[in-house]
Amino acid sequence: MMDVTIQNFEAEVIEASMSTPVLVDFWAPWCGPCKSLGPVLEKVETAYEGRFKLVKIDSDQEQQLAQAFGIKSIPTCVLLMNGQPVDGFMGALPEGQVKQFLDKHLPPEGALQAQAIAEAAQQHLQAGDEQSARAALEQALATDPGNDDARFDLIKLVIGHGELAEASALLAPTLARFPVPLRFEAQAQWIQALEFVTTDPRGDWELAQFDEHIAQNKRDFDTRFAKSRLLIAAGQWELAMDELLEIIMRDKTWDNEAPRKTYIALLELMTPPKTSAQDATGKSAGGIELMGKAALQEDPLLAMISSYRRKLSMALN
Repeated sequence: MMDVTIQNFEAEVIEASMSTPVLVDFWAPWCGPCKSLGPVLEKVETAYEGRFKLVKIDSDQEQQLAQAFGIKSIPTCVLLMNGQPVDGFMGALPEGQVKQFLDKHLPPEGALQAQAIAEAAQQHLQAGDEQSARAALEQALATDPGNDDARFDLIKLVIGHGELAEASALLAPTLARFPVPLRFEAQAQWIQALEFVTTDPRGDWELAQFDEHIAQNKRDFDTRFAKSRLLIAAGQWELAMDELLEIIMRDKTWDNEAPRKTYIALLELMTPPKTSAQDATGKSAGGIELMGKAALQEDPLLAMISSYRRKLSMALN
């Protein structure tokens, strides 16, 4: 348990909740029920061994935070996950009811263990140790098969090593969902492009051969699409999107919208994961003003992705 003020709210609540659920206890020193609830919450936090983080906010001293959360009476507890309030309760609940409330939202113990292993895998990747990263991701997935982050990162690593059959096997459970999560659909498109260059005779063509056919017929969409897959397999994703865009502008529905789906898949694969709890308005995910009117500057990759999103939007309208 720790006390939180406006000064450390962003770090200790919003940012912390991106990895661990945070239960915020709004209280005041004069509040009798608050005094009875406090020890119960601390006992539960100890018993749950890191499955959530408990913080306390004095609603009298931190009126800006209390107003931001719409606190009308105390004690009030608000649970935040991924930077957003997801649930809450008012009043001094007994220990059993507090646990029931938490158990509705908190990941099981195995999921936390798997997430910790997956985070260790990211450190291995940053250090260039792909072998250790792969072993850690496989362990994380064995511990918690529902860990989509570990599955996505493992599939990406396996595809990078050219093990397409293994990647397809790892991907199969996600493709059985409805709807299929976009990032896994993107990986499926990536695998299809890599399989194309090994199974289709055109996988051995030079780009000039594609261009020669296209020059004779601008609406030779099959050749254009084949060229885009060759470019994807070669890692030239921007050029692949340019070719896909040529098809989309001429025929939005060709081949069951395969060019549009592939284009979106590439955007998804190129987009880096969000690492900040702040949005473009300068407010935290909890809605607390922290940056005034300072603008968030795009890096070149995000600027390029934004440009290609606009191009697609114009082609579809």
